[in-house]
Amino acid sequence: MTYYKVNFKELKARVGVDDVAYALGYRLDRKAGIGKYVEMVLGDGKDKRDTLIISHPNDKSSQTFFRRDGSRGDVVTLIRENLHTFLVSGKDEWQKVAKVLARFANMPEPEYREDLEYIKAARSAAVFDASRYEVKPLNPNRIPGLFAQRGISEETVRELAPFIVLIRDRHNGNFEGFNIGFPYTNGMSEEAKGYEIRGYGGYKSKAAGSDSSSSAWVANLSRGNPEDVKQVYFCESALDAMAFYQENRTQLHTDMALVSLGGTFSDRQVTGVMSRFPHARAFDCFDNDLAGRIYGLRMVALLENIPMKISKTDKGLQVEVKDKVFTLNPQR
Repeated sequence: MTYYKVNFKELKARVGVDDVAYALGYRLDRKAGIGKYVEMVLGDGKDKRDTLIISHPNDKSSQTFFRRDGSRGDVVTLIRENLHTFLVSGKDEWQKVAKVLARFANMPEPEYREDLEYIKAARSAAVFDASRYEVKPLNPNRIPGLFAQRGISEETVRELAPFIVLIRDRHNGNFEGFNIGFPYTNGMSEEAKGYEIRGYGGYKSKAAGSDSSSSAWVANLSRGNPEDVKQVYFCESALDAMAFYQENRTQLHTDMALVSLGGTFSDRQVTGVMSRFPHARAFDCFDNDLAGRIYGLRMVALLENIPMKISKTDKGLQVEVKDKVFTLNPQR
């Protein structure tokens, strides 16, 4: 058996400090100019929270950074400082760093020997097998602490509890406990076609074989009557959707549905959800980062049947619509 080994030098040559900084929400400070160094800032105006001065902007393998407080490092340093944001699992910090680097480099994630059989079993499941999972309702009187860690109140969890379960993978011999599951349905029935799964320690997954092409997590708050739904709010994850609901609860009514597409989405997920609610409008609640902006543009083009080409340039997002070209600043 051959195992993929981690070569940090090779990974660092493919991933720059700026790549990771962009993903964390930093943006280029154009006022600082571009030369041997560039400056990237997190936040703006009075909300400016951090500034990175990055060397060798055109040579990812040589990039390092420093701050004016004297701290400095390379791409690995920046990942380690923000490891909690990347939602990767591993036996130690270095395994997690390796997985993050591999994702940015578009290389296979390291498969550590003790996890290989479980990963192999998960990948082999091309069709969702409900019997693999033990599922039980979420008890509103015993709410997992994970929600509080994400800033989600018990009141919010109780209101959305009918759309949340506790789930255990019978094939995972390394973990006997229950995680939080968000059932995916396709609108044809209430039968689960998979699950978005969240657990402690940043654990993030989907049930093996989950249908991510035409199913999604949908919380219909209209008491089950799709004809009454007027607004559908699309989010990248179920926890994002819950946070959005909590933040805007006083302005929202029961004529709405919350939707998680689980990250990168397919056309059929969006059109399938909207076909359930014939009188509803779709609202983009994706993250306010580069990927989220692209998701929002894709959704508009899809639902409005607008031919659109989106590409990333040094100046931002270039959008081509009906022979017209626009450049959008992802910072705004």
